[in-house]
Amino acid sequence: MHRWAIIGTGDISDRLVPDLQAVAPGAITAAWGRTPERASTFAAAHGIPFSTHSREELLQRTDVDVVYIATPAHTHADIAIEALEAGKHVLIEKPIATTEGEAERIFDVARRTRLFAMEAMWMRFNPLHVEILDRISGGLLGEVSSVRASFGTPFQARSRTLTPAQGGSILRDRGIYPVALAQWFLGEPRRVLASGEFMDGTDVEGYATFEAADGFAQLAWSGVRFLDLSATVSGERGWVTLAPMFWAGTRARVHAGSAERIFGAPEIVEHPREGNGYRQMLAAVIGALDDGLLEHPWHGRDDTLALARTMDAVLADMHACAVAEEVSR
Repeated sequence: MHRWAIIGTGDISDRLVPDLQAVAPGAITAAWGRTPERASTFAAAHGIPFSTHSREELLQRTDVDVVYIATPAHTHADIAIEALEAGKHVLIEKPIATTEGEAERIFDVARRTRLFAMEAMWMRFNPLHVEILDRISGGLLGEVSSVRASFGTPFQARSRTLTPAQGGSILRDRGIYPVALAQWFLGEPRRVLASGEFMDGTDVEGYATFEAADGFAQLAWSGVRFLDLSATVSGERGWVTLAPMFWAGTRARVHAGSAERIFGAPEIVEHPREGNGYRQMLAAVIGALDDGLLEHPWHGRDDTLALARTMDAVLADMHACAVAEEVSR
């Protein structure tokens, strides 16, 4: 059994831990929080036997093999590298880092230390997405020509974390899902056109068009307003719509296969959620560890770096547009 430690005691850890306990009962041996009180309260709530506010103490423990990192994004790279250097495998909450360069550093250390590292892109392991991706890859829609996806809710992160210094970014928090979906079906874009809004130097809303080799994507994300929370993948033989909330979806409509299916009665694909939605990803990580892999083939180093590279390009174009607009005033 691989023994886990949890670094970070926020909402995401609260939701992930019960799923990990369901997949691997008794596997969580330790938890870290910013203060002794936060650490002990979190550990007690989840039945974790040891807690500490010292990362050094946690990473020196011999009963920890894997570390799940769910701290603010700007800390991910340093904590992940610290854990890898201490001989621990790492699963890092998305975004894995705040730039492609930081993400590459993590994977370079993982390869040097011969340890597993992965961004916790749970959407890739969701049974609905797995089925739809497999069927589209198998020719369900013919050649994919476009992706449309948006994720907008008027609930920003806490003000202390929604700053450039804290790695705050609505693109990296919510826009990462539309961007990842587009790259599954179209690959890394050859051209990015993006614009958006900034608040005190942090992006809080954006929209982008990706030009790919054989198609395009239209994407949007927001922390200040609601946007349609569905997504659609289209091709020469029809389209598939992932119902809201598309990144954690349980239901899709397949408009392909016949005129009746396309226009009248689309096929409904459903996969009820198990637990909080993390179980399949966690089981996949455990399977990869059992097999001695250093990354998972469904969301490995190259996929993760391509995603980070695209988000870097989106933010760069957003900043360029903002500067141009300011100059023109």
